[in-house]
Amino acid sequence: MHQPVLLKEVLEFLAPHAGGVYMDGSLGAGGYAQAILEAANPDGILLGFDIDEGSIHKVKKRLEPYGERFKCWHAGYHEALSTLGSTGIGQLNGIVLDLGLSSDQLENPDRGFSFRFAGPLDMRFNRSIEGSAEDLLKNVSEAELKTIISEYGEEPRAKKVAQWLKQAVRLGTLKTTEDLAETVFRALGRKKGRIHPATRVFQALRIAVNDELGNLQKGLEQLPSLLKQQGRLCIVSYHSLEDRMVKLAFKELAKDNSRWRILARHPLRPSSEERFFNPRSRSAKMRVIEFL
Repeated sequence: MHQPVLLKEVLEFLAPHAGGVYMDGSLGAGGYAQAILEAANPDGILLGFDIDEGSIHKVKKRLEPYGERFKCWHAGYHEALSTLGSTGIGQLNGIVLDLGLSSDQLENPDRGFSFRFAGPLDMRFNRSIEGSAEDLLKNVSEAELKTIISEYGEEPRAKKVAQWLKQAVRLGTLKTTEDLAETVFRALGRKKGRIHPATRVFQALRIAVNDELGNLQKGLEQLPSLLKQQGRLCIVSYHSLEDRMVKLAFKELAKDNSRWRILARHPLRPSSEERFFNPRSRSAKMRVIEFL
């Protein structure tokens, strides 16, 4: 079962209460959503969004006992403003986004998110759209691939990795996650530490396939307008690119503007206990802003 990261802190800052209306913009396995519904008994409402249709189906079943208190849409959080605009739902008391992958996504070989399993080079959150990681690797130029790996993976040897990957595409030897990991390993060699040399490349391709940073930018521009007075936006990120975007967006809102307040000077991090029991939380950072 997926363990929601920083759940205690999310509940502390969102402070769900009866009669409140909240949004989970990245439902995943539904951990945040269920905890918020429980804390907002007996009539608080949770609005859920997820671009992964599989997550929507699973969470619907999990949260069925909450009846009409839970409503969800197969859409990204960056589409919430337009989606909710046609529903008549008013402004929200709180929003939470977890920008990471769920355990279901990581541990399903068919999704292609992890090199721990042999699987297709897919990496799409929304499998109803075209454009898998394999398609991207085939269709971009070597220079474009180098830019993707450098900017989204922050890989210092991106040029060499791009050369090796495009060569593998030409030879027809790049079909699975294992092929991708092996090609990167051969290009870069073993690195010191626990991080596999392919980790940054998998991150870069996943971000590119799903336009994650573009969607985050849209969300940061639109979601604050959904908050009512004293409403809060909590965002949990997992790598420096996301965290930097969230930090700058929050600073811009709070800059010379008495209507917004950043609630923690520094990002909140998981406790040592949480990092021990849930290693995937290690890189998590949460930032929170409030509409005054």
